[in-house]
Amino acid sequence: MARIQVAVMMGSKNDMSVVEETVKMLTEFGVAHETKVLSAHRTPKETAAYAEALMGRGAKVVICAAGGSAALSGVVAAHTQLPVIGIPLDSMGFNGLDALLSTIQMPPGVPVAGVGIGKPGAKNAALVAIRILALSDKKLLKKLEKFSKDQAEKILKG
Repeated sequence: MARIQVAVMMGSKNDMSVVEETVKMLTEFGVAHETKVLSAHRTPKETAAYAEALMGRGAKVVICAAGGSAALSGVVAAHTQLPVIGIPLDSMGFNGLDALLSTIQMPPGVPVAGVGIGKPGAKNAALVAIRILALSDKKLLKKLEKFSKDQAEKILKG
């Protein structure tokens, strides 16, 4: 298996319409990543095995997108010491609020960082991962600084 910096997981292939925002950001910054469809409920053994193997593959961060009970990020966090960022998805008729609460209400000792619901959260999840990686990668930090400067210029130019 290839070495990666960020693993991007989703509970269903239908989640890719949101997760593509994460993938775009990681690609834009040149961050090695892969996407994987695994379910906390339908493929629990495979999910645990994948999470447990990530550190050995060089991964530094895991991003998990799930709706409904949104258990994926918590299950992954229980099987790795890597930082896990959860993207709550709107999939069960509660506008994603159910997934948001499931993502951020983890028991003490099994942390999951949460971002906003849907595509804005997916983009921010990538940016949080990039910030984590930039702590030990000066080249990536420079790209992040340029991104922030470009964002500010867009606002100031109106």
